[in-house]
Amino acid sequence: MTSPDSGSGLGALLGRARAALAEVPRESLGRERTSRWRAPRIVRAGSAWHVGVLLLGDDAVFATAEVLRAAAPVRRGYAAESARARAERRAEASRGGFRDGETVHVGWTAIDLDAVEAGGSSGPLALRDGVPSVHWSAAGGYMPLEAYLDERIALLRDGA
Repeated sequence: MTSPDSGSGLGALLGRARAALAEVPRESLGRERTSRWRAPRIVRAGSAWHVGVLLLGDDAVFATAEVLRAAAPVRRGYAAESARARAERRAEASRGGFRDGETVHVGWTAIDLDAVEAGGSSGPLALRDGVPSVHWSAAGGYMPLEAYLDERIALLRDGA
């Protein structure tokens, strides 16, 4: 992976973003665990800053996937099977040791920064006309990563 603070390019851009986020709280990363003897659970796998479609760790960048809030399992009736499934996922995080209400990211994938810098793409990042860019929504196109990070970090720092 590209060094997060290398002189110019993607690594330097991400290094500046991490420095700007230093005072912003991180969110938890979780991984699913199963065994024969215990109920499925989501266990702690680190932390990162949640910046839109990206999760910025100390030395890696991940694409977001499922985001949930841990909650202790409770018995209740559900109007829809999807509500029951969401409650079970929250309970899996609680069983894995997350505090009730704690935000947990699950199913995230590592972004290959070297591939992006070489002109390819990885996750939502790509080099477009020599500019690191991010595909920020399914309906949206690519936008320059620097502008995206500036906007998202400003929102996070202002508490929005």
